[in-house]
Amino acid sequence: MTLHLPGADGTLRAYEPRSAPRPVTSGSAFTSRTVFSAAHVVADPYADVSPDSPAAVDWDATLAFRRHLWSHGLGVAEAMDTAQRGMGLDWAGAAELIRRSAAEAKAAGGRIACGVGTDQLTAGTLAEVRAAYEEQLAVVEESGAQAILMASRALAATARGPEDYLDVYGHLLRQTTEPVILHWLGPMFDPALEGYWGSADLDAATDTFLEVIAAHPDKVDGIKVSLLDARREVDLRRRLPKGVRCYTGDDFHYPELIAGDEQGFSHALLGIFDPLGPLAAEAVRVLDTGDTDGFRALLDPTVELSRHLFRAPTRFYKTGVVFLAWLAGHQTHFTMVGGLQSARSLPHFARAYELADTLGLFPDPKLAEDRMRTLLHLYGVTP
Repeated sequence: MTLHLPGADGTLRAYEPRSAPRPVTSGSAFTSRTVFSAAHVVADPYADVSPDSPAAVDWDATLAFRRHLWSHGLGVAEAMDTAQRGMGLDWAGAAELIRRSAAEAKAAGGRIACGVGTDQLTAGTLAEVRAAYEEQLAVVEESGAQAILMASRALAATARGPEDYLDVYGHLLRQTTEPVILHWLGPMFDPALEGYWGSADLDAATDTFLEVIAAHPDKVDGIKVSLLDARREVDLRRRLPKGVRCYTGDDFHYPELIAGDEQGFSHALLGIFDPLGPLAAEAVRVLDTGDTDGFRALLDPTVELSRHLFRAPTRFYKTGVVFLAWLAGHQTHFTMVGGLQSARSLPHFARAYELADTLGLFPDPKLAEDRMRTLLHLYGVTP
C-alpha cells in the first residue's frame, strides 16, 4: 500500500514501500580493515523517568543489538557518542553498559572497545580531570575491553592551552596497560569541544594531537577522527607514526576514506554502521578481495542516508539511528534515554525511512512499513 510521507515543505508525497529485503550475505572475519560500529542503547519504555533522570536501559535488547553487530563480523565501539554519552547516559549508566557489554563480547567472541571520558565532572581542575579519566580507564581495562580515550568537555573547559592537553594525555598514556584509541570529536558533534587540543585553529590543534601520539607511539593503537573533513583526515593519517592506525569517524566521506589511495587508507569506527551493519560488513568483505570498485558500489549509495541522519545539528544523529533500529525490528518501541526521540521532525523521519527502505536495510519491509504508518498516524497524517 502507498505511504504518504510528509516533506519539509509541508506537502505529502506518495511512496511505494519495498516488498522484499536486500539479501544479506555472511562470511569470515575481515582481513583488510578493522571495523567498529558505535552502538546505540535501547531505553526501557516502561520506566517512569523524566528526560533529566538517570538512564533506564533495556539491557536485554541493548545486548541483543551488540550480538547482531558481532554476528556480521563488526567490532562494537561501546559507551561512545552513539550510546548517548553526555546526552542521556551518565557515567554510572555507561560503567554498567561497559561491564555488561564486555562480558557479552567474551561470551560471543566479539571485538569491543569502550569509551573512557570524564563525564563524572562538569568542570574541575586538571588533577580532577586526570583522576576522572583514570577512574574510567580502570573500569574499561578491568572489563578486558580496549580503551578509547574520548575528548573531554571538562578538559576543554579547564585547559589553558596545548601544554595542558600534552600533560593530561601523556599522564594517561604512560599508565595504560594496552594500546588505546585516541578520539578527536569535532564541535559539530559536541559544541562543548570547540578548541580541543588547545586551539580553534585546526592546523595548530592537529600539531598538538600528533605531538601526543609521537611521544607515546607504543601506547596508541590508532586515532579516531570525527571532523567531517576528508582532506584533513587524509593529511593527518599520512603524518601518523608507523603502526598507528587511522579509524575514520567521518560519516560523510567514509567510503572513499576506507577505500583509501596509493598512500594508505582508514580503518573505521562509525556511528552510521549501527544501521548499516550487515551491508557495511558485506562491503568490507568485498574490499578484502581487492575489489575496491565493488566495495564502493555497495557503500556509496548509503552516503545520502548518512548525510541525512548526521545533518546539522549533527549531535542529534542518534535519534535517526534509534528510529531505524525500531523500524528494522531490533527493538519494540521508539523511545530513547533522555527523551531524545523528540529531537528530529516527522519530515526528517519520513525521509530517513524512505532512504533506508530504498537501500533494503529492513529485514522485514512490511514491519518497517507498518511501524512507519503507525508513526504517521500518531502525528495526524492520514491517507
